[in-house]
Amino acid sequence: MKGIILAAGAGTRLYPASQPISKILLPVYDKPMIYYPLSTLMLAGIKDILIITNESDYNNFKKLLGNGSQFGIKIQYKIQYVQRGIADAFLIAEDFIAGEDVALILGDNIFHGFGFSTFLKQVMENKKGATVFGYRVKDPERFGIVKFDKNMKALSLEEKPKKPKSNYAVVGLYFYDKNVCEYAKKLKPSKRGELEITDLNKIYLHKRQLNVEILGRGFTWLDTGTQDSMLEAANFVRAIQANKGQQISCLEEIALYKGFITPEKLEAKLKNFKAKSAYYDYVFDLIAAEKENKK
Repeated sequence: MKGIILAAGAGTRLYPASQPISKILLPVYDKPMIYYPLSTLMLAGIKDILIITNESDYNNFKKLLGNGSQFGIKIQYKIQYVQRGIADAFLIAEDFIAGEDVALILGDNIFHGFGFSTFLKQVMENKKGATVFGYRVKDPERFGIVKFDKNMKALSLEEKPKKPKSNYAVVGLYFYDKNVCEYAKKLKPSKRGELEITDLNKIYLHKRQLNVEILGRGFTWLDTGTQDSMLEAANFVRAIQANKGQQISCLEEIALYKGFITPEKLEAKLKNFKAKSAYYDYVFDLIAAEKENKK
């Protein structure tokens, strides 16, 4: 399965903070925002990843993440020159997807929960249709909303409805089968002039091939599109890390845990890295522990 991170938004709601640089590169507590969606794809076991960015931040993303080899993965980049909506990602990435199943995550979405890696692995076993995720919110009019029947089977989808039919938002993580590019080509721009991800999901819904998984009480989803939500996310990450003494979305840790890279190779990648921070102290402690465990 391939993975895509859509990180091309202008981030105007965060101006002036995001005026000189993509909001996806702004820090959420102790690491760039893009570390969080990238960690989600890595936890799912996805190693072939495309980052779609805007033209002005293309080199900044490459400077930060390179080709991904320091995490034992492969990262490529493409530019979305015109803001045409989330579903446009599948038109931009058609050559990259190359007829395979694909996961798409929005660059400003953060997920955290016990057993998340196992949960994602189970989702990926569904080889037909699409899987999206529902999360209960207090302000459903801001999101794409899914309505369920009494058996919690999806009945309808609406994009930012004035009168929501439920409180379950469809969050920014989507898994699709190999047909997604062909379906995306059939979409027409909405009144906003965008190819809506909700319209793409409706195609799968009408074909009875849309699976909606509920993220329950054990999971946290944060959409970091505003100043308040950025602060909330930073405080959440700080609190969890301080309480457990473990990093959230440490890419090097996930790479080691998943066997994407050996501790020796990771150490060699970081040998000349001069950063002195709690994050990299944590990484080097992990490397030392892994090497000790192998003796």
